[in-house]
Amino acid sequence: MDGTVLIADDDRGIRTVLTQALTRAGCRVHATGSLSQLMRWVGDGAGDLVITDVMMPDGNGLDLIPAITRTRPGLPVIVISAQNSIVTAIRATEAEVFDYLPKPFDLPELMARVRAGLERRAPRPTPAPASPEPVPDTAALIGSVPAMQALFREVAKVVATDLPIVIAAEPGAGRSTLARALHLLGDRRGGPLVTLSPGELPAVLPQRLAGAQGGTLIVEDPAAHDPATQLRLAALLDAPDPTAPGARLVATTGPDPLADIAAGRLHPQLYYRLAGAVLALPPLRERLDDLPALARLMLDRAGGTGQELAPPAMELLRAHRFPGNLRELDNLLRRLSLTAPTPVIEAAQVALALAAGGPAAPPRPDPAQPLSDTIEQHLQRYFDLHGDELPAPGLYDRILRECERPLIQIALDASNGNQLRCAELLGMNRNTLRKKIADLDIQVTRRRRVM
Repeated sequence: MDGTVLIADDDRGIRTVLTQALTRAGCRVHATGSLSQLMRWVGDGAGDLVITDVMMPDGNGLDLIPAITRTRPGLPVIVISAQNSIVTAIRATEAEVFDYLPKPFDLPELMARVRAGLERRAPRPTPAPASPEPVPDTAALIGSVPAMQALFREVAKVVATDLPIVIAAEPGAGRSTLARALHLLGDRRGGPLVTLSPGELPAVLPQRLAGAQGGTLIVEDPAAHDPATQLRLAALLDAPDPTAPGARLVATTGPDPLADIAAGRLHPQLYYRLAGAVLALPPLRERLDDLPALARLMLDRAGGTGQELAPPAMELLRAHRFPGNLRELDNLLRRLSLTAPTPVIEAAQVALALAAGGPAAPPRPDPAQPLSDTIEQHLQRYFDLHGDELPAPGLYDRILRECERPLIQIALDASNGNQLRCAELLGMNRNTLRKKIADLDIQVTRRRRVM
């Protein structure tokens, strides 16, 4: 490679590694831990390519990109950052940087991108510096594993377009969070955000679409909608009002919407109207290297500032399959934040919390056995797991609170997602059930039984 590379990173080790690798490759290198020094070099006309970190002692590297572009149009900039969030990826894309790599990065990959940048060296238009509205760093929006970084790149490409989006993922993986983020980070963030949930009647669809004009319409689990509703919605989307501003369409589906089509649960006419682009959100078991960052975020959000997981406790979490994905992890860490007696959460406490959250492969109960006997067996096992110690105080309210969500979820599944039937089964008012579903963040899906 031939050219001069300017490096700005506050990590001396990274500066040294990059300097040595680029020098061996034939480049001339200037490295600094200061953005102001980087900008002086750029202003003096030095350098054929820039590599900059984001969080620096004297500022934010992304904020510097417009000034670099105004001073040196066409100077390629590669951003590297440990701030592995969807917001960082989108800001890098909006700033029209040459490339963006999360830390820790693969050195050969970075070298290949430097080579491509040095070979390009062509003028480009000055970008308009745009900073998206802040979005909370929720677990669905952070991640350094390749699958999450690939997702962030795809989001950055489509967020400012009107292309309809399908977010395909397992329940609990963060589909709704990502759908809301697409609204908040896009050009329609000043407009309304309307959610169309399963169970809506076809007659209300025109009003819901009208209410989302100029904003975003989130269609939750289209396969769970009544077939007549699916067809009615597809027809309305095919014939929009030409005088209205329209709505950005974002749909959340299961991990394999094509399987839903094949099984007859999802009408293809609706799906292909919604699937301008498909964003696949990986389940938690496929992003376990993100667990430390996720745990830190969730513990802080639960009010456990200063709490942390001991290394053996983290390894125990890595060994768990997390069928409930991020929602299960979040609930688990909320419990641990409240019950852990010390700031450092040990493996034994994680094991107890996992056991209390749902033992693996429980024995099938006898239908003739009184329900109280089954509950007593589970409670006794919970006490037995504590050995000679007693559970944390507040057990009565905690047990009642933690039983409510799985009871409603299982009742909904048994009722095939029919909320009226579920309310009758539970013996509660339908409005009360709807409020509990919203408060407990329960996903409602309709399923067809396979005999």
